[in-house]
Amino acid sequence: MLKKLTATILLLCSIQALANEVNVYSAREEQLIKPLLDAFSKDNGVKVNLITSDDDPLLERLKREGANSPADVLITADAGRLHRAVEGGTLQPIQSAKLNQAIPANLRDPANQWFGLTYRARVLFYNPAKVQANELSTYEDLADPKWKGRVCVRSSSSIYNQSLLASMIAAKGEAQAEQWAQGLVANLAKPPSGGDRDQIKAVAAGQCDVAIANTYYYAQMLYGGDAAQKAAASKVKVFFPNQRDRGTHINISGAGVTKSAKNKENAVKLLEYMVLDDAQRWYSNTNGEYPAKRGIAASPDLQSWGTFKSDALNLSNLGKHNAQAVMIMDKVGWK
Repeated sequence: MLKKLTATILLLCSIQALANEVNVYSAREEQLIKPLLDAFSKDNGVKVNLITSDDDPLLERLKREGANSPADVLITADAGRLHRAVEGGTLQPIQSAKLNQAIPANLRDPANQWFGLTYRARVLFYNPAKVQANELSTYEDLADPKWKGRVCVRSSSSIYNQSLLASMIAAKGEAQAEQWAQGLVANLAKPPSGGDRDQIKAVAAGQCDVAIANTYYYAQMLYGGDAAQKAAASKVKVFFPNQRDRGTHINISGAGVTKSAKNKENAVKLLEYMVLDDAQRWYSNTNGEYPAKRGIAASPDLQSWGTFKSDALNLSNLGKHNAQAVMIMDKVGWK
């Protein structure tokens, strides 16, 4: 009798322990997410088990594990990847008044399967010794022959570029998006290589006059601890394109609750924690990203670049048009 009672108590304790944890698959680097997860654990008494990996392998792992996946929460960058997670059947819709109230409709999935946590703008970086700000205007203008041999951008394999082109398909249609991509490729100063930081460095080094890159990379270069990156970033300036029409293209880091979640209540609680005011400010101050939550100001560093109008397109469209964007890139020879 005593043995049975002891076994029952141990089982109940095990169930309780399971209920007080949440398993997170994150494509964000550990230092960009763990401090916030640690704060959640401290404030809520819930243990967070974190697994980090690159975006696409993580999505494939989640899909491969299926219903047996231990993951409760998926955190990744780019709405295109979040759309892939939805298409792969790995996320589930959740009902949260807190999330719906905090996150604007265009920064979350229409079916509530994912929610933006932060956003970044994909902007133009220019060399002020070679380009005046009034010479810049839109993404579309970079296809003009006047920019021939003057533009840098990373490869077509970048989900950030795929999403930029997808946003143009949504706004202008396939024909105009293809025309733009063809013109852009014709104006490249060099074959695409490296990441966004490399495009900014190329502008600083005089290899090109204008580059397309994400704001948060620039912020990490300019305000981070790497002296060489800071020196390069200090030589270039930010320009927010398309301010007179649809606005600057933005994208997100976001999260959703997995379909396999065994700790769904804690998973939802974690997402709600990540959109609290202090969490949003931490993201902006630490990672150089814009808060996704309504009414929360960006860090003073980001505010120093000026305010800008962002594209109000629902970001689920970036995933819907991704395949078309990739086909266009292949067609025009965007390597």
